[in-house]
This record gives sequence, C-alpha cells and structure tokens, in this order.
Amino acid sequence: MKNDDISRFMATPGQEHSVADFDTTYDGPLLKSEGRELLRSNVERLAQLQDILYAHDRYAVLAVFQAMDAAGKDGTIKHVFSGVNPQGCRVSAFKQPSSEELDHDYLWRIVRQLPERGQIGVFNRSHYEDVLVARVHPEILTGNKLPGIYDLQDVTPEFWDARYRQINDFERYLTETGTMVVKFFLNVSETEQEKRFLSRLNDPAKNWKFSASDMKERAMWPEYMQAYSEVLTRTSTEYAPWYVIPADKKWYMRYAVSRILVDRLSALPLHYPEMTEEKRRQIESIKEQLLEMVG
Repeated sequence: MKNDDISRFMATPGQEHSVADFDTTYDGPLLKSEGRELLRSNVERLAQLQDILYAHDRYAVLAVFQAMDAAGKDGTIKHVFSGVNPQGCRVSAFKQPSSEELDHDYLWRIVRQLPERGQIGVFNRSHYEDVLVARVHPEILTGNKLPGIYDLQDVTPEFWDARYRQINDFERYLTETGTMVVKFFLNVSETEQEKRFLSRLNDPAKNWKFSASDMKERAMWPEYMQAYSEVLTRTSTEYAPWYVIPADKKWYMRYAVSRILVDRLSALPLHYPEMTEEKRRQIESIKEQLLEMVG
C-alpha cells in the first residue's frame, strides 16, 4: 500500500492562504479500497489511543470541524469516531446562539463544552462561526449586545483583528494547559455541493437535511471563501494549525481526518499510569484471594 503524505493539508502558520489554493478533489496515491481499509485501521488505533488518553488523565483533545453545508461533517465525525468509547468522547454542535448565550461573551458557550482531561471533544462547528457566519453577515453583530457595536459602521477592521487575536490567545491557553487543538476545514467544491444538495432533494429520506436557508448561504459562496481564507491566514498557528481536507471524495476525506488524528495523538507523551509497589501487592493479594475462592 502506497504511502500518502498528508502534511500537504496543513495551512502553514504565518503564511497568507486562499481556499482556492487547496485542491478539493485530491485523493493521493490510494485506491478507494485502500483508503477504506486504512480508515478502519485508523479507527482501531484511535480507539487504543483514546483508551490511553483516558487512563493517563493529563491531556485532552479538541477536534474542531468547520465546513460549508453538505461538505460531510456529520458523516466524517460518525465514521472516524465510531470505535471510540462513548465515555471518553463527546460531540457538541453549535447552532444559532440562544438568548442566554448572547448574554455572555461569544466564547462562553464554547468553554462550557470543552473536554475534560482524558477526553476527546468534537466540535461540529465552533467559535469560528463568529468569524465566518458573522463575517459574511455582520448585521448579526448589531443584535449581539456587544459594547460599542450598534450599527454596521461600528464593525471595523480593528474589530475583526481583535477577534482573531482573542481566538488565537484562547487556543494558545488551551494548548499550554493540556488540551491539544486539531482543526479541520472540510473543503468541498461548489460543484460537489450542488450535487449533494440535489441528492438530498431527490431522496425523501434526506429531505429533512435541506432548508431554504441553505440556498441563501450558497448564493454567498465567494464571501464565505474569502472569510475562510482569512481564518486560515489569521488563525493557523504552530500550536493549533488548520488542516484543509479535500472533501469532494468522502472516502478520502474520512481517511485523511483519521490519519491526522492518529498522528497527532501519537505525538502526545501518553502512557498508562505506572503501578506503585503498594498497588502491585494489593493486586497480587486479591488474585490470591480469588484463586482460593475458586479452588
């Protein structure tokens, strides 16, 4: 089976990026059957690593997923984390903020869902909605009770500079206190999105996935690509880089995400807790008692 260099998917920190520079159709040197086999292997390895992460109880992992509609976030999360013990993993989805959430800063609802030590947290959308959707629809901000933001002219370039800085500072803090942040942008093409929308409309079992707002957002594709390009440029850092995953071929997208997660978790200094001599004696004593009972 051929080796696949997936380092190409990292948005290099400190460089300017455009979504257009990343190929949405790339599937590497792999055959589809090979990609699926590797996905199964990675799912098993991820489950093993999560078991050690849970037992070690010193680090947490936060996997962030962002994408345009129909890129495949739900399916990727389902397939990649299918083997992980539910006790050690939680998926959080972030929709339109509630009235309670709007009474707090925009990171408040994010902090509430962060994974505990030993856990994997999966964010289906995230704090990046506040520099993506809000960037494309800045009128949203005028209703968010923000100090100094009363109309659109108050949403200045300096406002966005501050947001990117706040997000970078937040992710640096998480990293320095033991939470590894892994960020995925599932990069689907406009043509492939159209095909998937039509598939949803033609399949009664998938009609529920489609709403009129999907078409409204699709009409603003150029604005979203500009917003994503800015996010990749401003928030891909050494400690929390973005991975831009080609999403036109679902099998390859799922393999690539699983491979990156396995590689990143393998790099953590994880190990099972070392047994103390006292604990070892206790275990031997219990074993002897059980053997006597059986005998």
